Amino acid sequence: MITLDQIGLTLYTTREYQRTLPDLKDSLKRVADIGYQNVQISGIAKDLIEPEALVELCSENDLKIVATHEPALDIINEPELVAERLKRLGCRYTAYPYPAEVDLDDRSSIEKFAQDLERAGKVLSEQGKVLMYHNHAMEFRKFPGSKSTILEYLYAETTSANLQGEIDTYWVQLGGQSPAAWCKKLTGRLPVLHLKDYKIKGNKDPDYCEIGEGNLDIPGILQAASEAGTKYVIVEQDTCDGDPFDSIATSYAYLSDLLS
Repeated sequence: MITLDQIGLTLYTTREYQRTLPDLKDSLKRVADIGYQNVQISGIAKDLIEPEALVELCSENDLKIVATHEPALDIINEPELVAERLKRLGCRYTAYPYPAEVDLDDRSSIEKFAQDLERAGKVLSEQGKVLMYHNHAMEFRKFPGSKSTILEYLYAETTSANLQGEIDTYWVQLGGQSPAAWCKKLTGRLPVLHLKDYKIKGNKDPDYCEIGEGNLDIPGILQAASEAGTKYVIVEQDTCDGDPFDSIATSYAYLSDLLS
């Protein structure tokens, strides 16, 4: 089963509180004080702090950098530089965050995208790093001319050596599929899981919420992730109704009780 020392937080959740160096220092301390031991670097401007200084700040708070999100075009166009940044941060994993430049209505565009991911992932793999793919709901559209989803196509057309998964549970649910089933589908290919709960607000609209406060089967998802060989479970909440530090504390408390 997943253990508490595998739980982390993506700093994208606290992005509004790390725009200056003093705020970043305070934010990291607050994250550590809640109990998180691992962080994924995201939502921090690259010109705010050098990688080595960021590592030092995290270390001062007993936080381990386990993964990052790097800009999509950097990964595709400059994978060598991405690998170097990961080395400087002392972490192995990064994820392609969002297919903003890809026409998901065009078959040839998707085909090229899969080739680009494979090529970039190979560069990272040769440097001892791992490229993952972070999905949203859009990849659950059907691949043009096929009954398979675009996400299924991307994994089928790339190798596990060069592209791993970073399944996002909220977006899988919004895409009409099962987060636990996708964990099983990517057994041996899912080093990092983005754990994000899903609630219905008002009459029908989905929204983000704290882990354990929504409708997802969190114990079932964590069991499936454990069986898939997931190394890190990263808490994420894109937006929070109140103070994000209150939200991540609620999520951590739920997971702490669940995994104790």
